[in-house]
Amino acid sequence: MPAHRSKSEKHDSAMQVRRDPYEVLGVSRNSTDQEIKSAYRRLALKYHPDKNANDPEAADMFKEVTFSYNILSNPDKRRQYDTAGFEAVESESQDLELDLSSLGAVNTMFAALFSKLGVPIKTTVSATVLEEALNGVVTIRPLPLGQSISRKVEKQCAHFYSVTITEEEARAGLVCQVQSSDRSKFKLLYFDQEENSGLSLALQEDCAKTGKVTSAGMYFLGFPVYRLDQTVNSMAAAKDPDTAFFKKLEGFQPCEITELKAGTHVFSVYGDNFFKSATYTIEAVCTAPFVEEKEYLRATEARILTKRMELSKFESEYREVLAQFTAMTSRYAKEMQEIDELLKQRYEIQASYTTGASVKRSTSKNRNRAPSPEAKEDGQHRDKKPSTRDRAKKKRWFNIHLKVDKRKPC
Repeated sequence: MPAHRSKSEKHDSAMQVRRDPYEVLGVSRNSTDQEIKSAYRRLALKYHPDKNANDPEAADMFKEVTFSYNILSNPDKRRQYDTAGFEAVESESQDLELDLSSLGAVNTMFAALFSKLGVPIKTTVSATVLEEALNGVVTIRPLPLGQSISRKVEKQCAHFYSVTITEEEARAGLVCQVQSSDRSKFKLLYFDQEENSGLSLALQEDCAKTGKVTSAGMYFLGFPVYRLDQTVNSMAAAKDPDTAFFKKLEGFQPCEITELKAGTHVFSVYGDNFFKSATYTIEAVCTAPFVEEKEYLRATEARILTKRMELSKFESEYREVLAQFTAMTSRYAKEMQEIDELLKQRYEIQASYTTGASVKRSTSKNRNRAPSPEAKEDGQHRDKKPSTRDRAKKKRWFNIHLKVDKRKPC
């Protein structure tokens, strides 16, 4: 009978057979975020369970590709892996992207429940949608600049739109935004056009709650514009509120594409609700009239980057002071307890100098002392009740014999 291996042994063996994430994705160590993302999407589409239903090797490859991407797509984890390998990466905290179209009804219900409870769940675009786009069999509607279109997209389905811009409009900049007044979940996608008229996913923005609506936007302004990944902060908040604060700007990363060329560009709105369709409004605008807003956005994001660097320094200072405060608080409680104990002892000593206390103590001692035999005997005689015969022998006042001389008259 084979010996059972412990959980730690299984974990160590699993760590040994893991391949280098760069090797899994087929990219070099100095690859850009866009190159890593493109490689992941190509391999994920190739090994997706929807396309390889009865192929266990493809399923293992899909898990390996996803695991590798989860490390390399996170700047912090990528830096940790480059420094110390898998040992520096917490595999338990890896957040996988779920394809809701392949989960089934029961698993989708559980995912929806966890999402309602505040557990951050990352979802990915359905492999069917990506394959249809890659094969060029999707319907694309034109989206004129400055005009908004409101529609409803079914869950795990997508609506495609084409936006055509001139050279002048490309230099001025383009913004594409989507909003949902009923706070539906959706993704805003941008596709590159392949030579075979197919579309490959290049950018993806998950919607975020902003007030009473959910919204997502892509900004091609000719300079680096940053995006904020909310899931990084959500995972940190679930562990520690302090960590959530210092990691608040950790997901603030630059977008891969900063400007668009003149021509036709394809955007898409993907319904990301668990059960129902998503209602949305999409709009694309040229940013030529928004010169002040562009400069204000650039200045604000520069201040956010500065604040992120300051937070990193402030965290080390805060942790040091917090450790000192914790030590002082512990000492405070200990000193208070010792002082109270000393004062209690002092009061007991002072109370022992009174005569009342000594009398009281002697009285209590006498009360606890056992009675002597003579006292016991006296007590027994005192407590002994007379019998019936003894009561009969007693003289009553009406039984007294009075001697009267009958010879002498009264």
